[in-house]
Amino acid sequence: MSQHFDAIIIGAGQAGPSLAGRLTAAGQRIAMIERNLFGGTCVNTGCIPTKAMVASAYAARMAQRAAEFGVQIPGPVKVDLNAVQDRKEAISAKSRVGIEKWLRGMENCTVFHEQARFLSDHEVQLADQTISADRIFINVGGRARVPDMPGIKEISFLTNSSMMQLRELPRHLVVVGGSYIGLEFGQMFRRFGSEVTIVEMGPRLTGREDPDISEGIQQILEAEGIHVRCNSECIAFAKTSDGICVHVTCDDGAPEVHGSHVLLAVGRIPNTDDLGLKAAGVAIDEHGYIQVDDQLRTSVPHIWAMGDCNGKGGFTHTSYNDFEIVAANLLDNDPRRVSDRITAYNLYTDPPLGRVGMTETEVRNTGRPVLIGTRPMTKVGRAVEKGESLGFMKILVDAETKHILGASILGTGGDEAIHCILDIMYSRQPYTTLQRAVHIHPTVSELIPTVLGDLKPLA
Repeated sequence: MSQHFDAIIIGAGQAGPSLAGRLTAAGQRIAMIERNLFGGTCVNTGCIPTKAMVASAYAARMAQRAAEFGVQIPGPVKVDLNAVQDRKEAISAKSRVGIEKWLRGMENCTVFHEQARFLSDHEVQLADQTISADRIFINVGGRARVPDMPGIKEISFLTNSSMMQLRELPRHLVVVGGSYIGLEFGQMFRRFGSEVTIVEMGPRLTGREDPDISEGIQQILEAEGIHVRCNSECIAFAKTSDGICVHVTCDDGAPEVHGSHVLLAVGRIPNTDDLGLKAAGVAIDEHGYIQVDDQLRTSVPHIWAMGDCNGKGGFTHTSYNDFEIVAANLLDNDPRRVSDRITAYNLYTDPPLGRVGMTETEVRNTGRPVLIGTRPMTKVGRAVEKGESLGFMKILVDAETKHILGASILGTGGDEAIHCILDIMYSRQPYTTLQRAVHIHPTVSELIPTVLGDLKPLA
């Protein structure tokens, strides 16, 4: 049995369903293949469920701080992890069910809930049939990386996916990896009531950020009682009678950390190893990411790769933008490109980090004349009023063109305020346009023009 379609989409993550909607609206017959949960990482084990749990952790933290605001709560604050998980799952399930219902009700779209594997550059093998298409789009996402660390096979460990199912509050959670996933879960479970230790092999947390950002984040976490162990260059695991022993090598502190649970947060890998890409002639790099050009075509001209599996972003917003780029080129005669995208992302600790463009380190490496403006959140009225004045703002500007090169806002509301800067960068306007804008008081965003009005040469 064989069916031929105008297009096959493998994976119902952020890019795939929206592309199916555009292609079917254009009159094309589409096969949508999803082997697991509709909605991909964001809906099921990423953004939506984790931010729902972050919201619960924030509520717990504010309840714990209630007396600071003149609010009296009788008795100690308790967190019901089962209720937290139930709330998270209800929010996540609504999105997952909605996406699947949309696809199954979409005219000219046939949904296959099966594993897909390439037989050739036009053919895909399913469980009991082969289907083919003129064009194929890959949107298979990624999963947690589990490196072959000493002792890892002797212990039970958690990843970002299994953390989503945890209904027992860890006595002591040891997080291996001091970047975005690890820090968000670490702070979250500390606020739920666990003792938390973050173990990082590098010299500082969030190694891709500037040192002052890393230092600010560590201060925020340590202020809540989270233990941070950097320079842990020789991590190994051993099972103990009451949990897990994590061996570390650090400049300071004990050589071992004893915990009840271990979360591995040491990176992601693409879900490309079981697709049969070699049979289709689709090239991958040494890490398994599908190689694509500036318009997301693979080494095979009629096959595209979108989302986490192409290594071009790794975020929900970049995955959705991949869909926009593909659709614009195929359907709108609009030559959009990946290289037009400005780096932008958030770290959802509390307070969050909003980031756009280049870091200070990257700017320094260009050798160009640069202006810099900074402001501590202690001088942001909105932050002080909310009792959330940790962190700072930093903006970098090209001294000659007056264009903003990059910015970091580590502080309350930074995840939203950063878009003021991002939009100016996309519009290719000089920083003076934003400097002269009159923002609403009292907000975090209102201080961005103030920072830009106090720029100084980068020393």
